[in-house]
Amino acid sequence: MKNMDAIPVDPDLYAPGSAYIPDDWESETTSVNSSIYRGLMDNGRRYQSLSNKEYCVPSDELQFETYEAGHIVDLIMESDQANPLFRSPIGIDREWPLQVLDIGTGKGTWAIDVADMYPNATVRGVDLFPPPVTWMPPNCVIEVDDVLQEWTWRAQFDLIHMRNMIGSFDSFEWDRVYQQCFEKMAPGGWIEQIEVGPFITSDDGSLPIDSALSSWGPLIQICGDRAGRSCDIVLTMSESIKNAGFVDVHEKIYKWPIGPWPRDQRFKEAGLVNCQHWMSGMEGWCMWLLTKFGDPEPWTKDQVHVYCAKLRNEIKNPHFHAYHKTRRVWARKPMPGEVPPRSSTSSSSTPRANP
Repeated sequence: MKNMDAIPVDPDLYAPGSAYIPDDWESETTSVNSSIYRGLMDNGRRYQSLSNKEYCVPSDELQFETYEAGHIVDLIMESDQANPLFRSPIGIDREWPLQVLDIGTGKGTWAIDVADMYPNATVRGVDLFPPPVTWMPPNCVIEVDDVLQEWTWRAQFDLIHMRNMIGSFDSFEWDRVYQQCFEKMAPGGWIEQIEVGPFITSDDGSLPIDSALSSWGPLIQICGDRAGRSCDIVLTMSESIKNAGFVDVHEKIYKWPIGPWPRDQRFKEAGLVNCQHWMSGMEGWCMWLLTKFGDPEPWTKDQVHVYCAKLRNEIKNPHFHAYHKTRRVWARKPMPGEVPPRSSTSSSSTPRANP
């Protein structure tokens, strides 16, 4: 058997003072781990540092509080359902799903709740920043990773869930994410996504057209386009999911009230929590966009604070019956040999309108 060609020895590897120290690995790992947790500070907010791409939403305690409030609004709005966590028709007649992925898991609350509901499932939550979680079910795993990179999970997923990802990717990156979801989905598995529309309105004309709340949607839309992070994913995700190869596409449109103004008790409770959702979240949603890509020119941090103060005052105005639309889309990966129907989009709500 032939000997392999010898690899020349680099004398610098064995230079004096370069001896291996037992805790070298630990110190390096700790340093990398600490840098991820520290994140990047900008205008007083902390952002992820794992990816070399800037993200428009911070990863700090106030934003995690916002994720928690949004999760509660989701649950209240779906409280008339047997399963308020997702609409995909799985887990009904057998112990399924077995493999679940939650993309952009944030604080990990949805992943933890699903793991509690399905103890035989393995639920993975993935995000660019480690969430402040001290306990989770044994069948739940929270991972720090970038879904724009090649997926290395061996398992095929029965359910892939995404929520509140507006502004995370450009159109090409969204296509890549949906395609990777399709490729790593088990045949017959489901994808489900819920996104909040940025446009705030009222049905009774109580919200003035010159109010700060009315300006929010158009302003965020303009800044998102300038940043290359189009904020219209709530309008395009249904078609993008279908284009990735999914079939049996469903959608439901909700009106999320802002404030406890509705008469219906369920919507009143949702509006009360959604008010807190906006109070804690609005600065994080707009600080990066406005200070980097503001209209007509980048804003200062103080200008953003003044704008958010106006928004908060209007949110607390009991005479404004404000709401924004939210869209949920769920779709299935076809079985091998299945011929997709001519029209596979069905709606569980009124005809599509601008969220």
